[in-house]
Amino acid sequence: MTNSNSYPAKAVRLRARDGSLTAPTAGLANGFVQVNLVILPEAQANGFLRFCQANPKPCPLIAVSEPGHRGCEILADDLDIARDVPSYCVYRDGQLSETLPDVSGLWRDDLVTFALGCSFSFEHALVQNGVAVRHIDEGHNVPMFKTSIPLQTAGGFAGRMVVSMRPFRAAQAIRAVQITTRYPQAHGAPVHLGDPSLIGISDLAHPDYGDAVSVHTDEIPVFWACGVTPQQVLMDAGVPFAITHNPGHMLVTDIPESHVALL
Repeated sequence: MTNSNSYPAKAVRLRARDGSLTAPTAGLANGFVQVNLVILPEAQANGFLRFCQANPKPCPLIAVSEPGHRGCEILADDLDIARDVPSYCVYRDGQLSETLPDVSGLWRDDLVTFALGCSFSFEHALVQNGVAVRHIDEGHNVPMFKTSIPLQTAGGFAGRMVVSMRPFRAAQAIRAVQITTRYPQAHGAPVHLGDPSLIGISDLAHPDYGDAVSVHTDEIPVFWACGVTPQQVLMDAGVPFAITHNPGHMLVTDIPESHVALL
């Protein structure tokens, strides 16, 4: 299966649940919101909530579960948070411990799930408006980079922003800014355009997460705040235990994109 195919949201989740979908979710279930996941013990959840509130650009909060619940009605009626993502990352003592297709065996009664908006949700709008998205066209995961952009310290968490990058010609870059500004719950407008060195990125050919994509000489790299930011923050904080989505492998919700767009 190529990740350019489109499936209804529930069908994508069920394919992740049965193990037949292991690829990134860019371009899937067009028209439905995709979310980043951060799953933490309740002891760290209140602090992380304050961190999200202090940093809404990289951490646009869409939903928070009750402790121990593997469902969340705000996201979808038929949902198993522990199985409906194509790939998960497990962190122990601030280190990436393993990646798994299913974390039901690690589930605990004190785990709280945070669903954070994802830029994949605005990509459908870009394509609909004639703005091609390079990593979708090339069948890659979106390239993501650590930056020098500082985050607001809150709740015991701190660090620097991670961004996703999409290259465009100038006219398309302007249009991309206009379109994505309508989606504040999916990171909204870009945080930087142009010279990557100004935000601490040394080489676009070697992303910290995801895959490299081609950038043509007549194109401008455009950078959006990225929901992988919390993963880096969790590692920097040395949290004893956490689960997240594997970068690019999102939870597809039943929330229509129109419900998170500013008209």
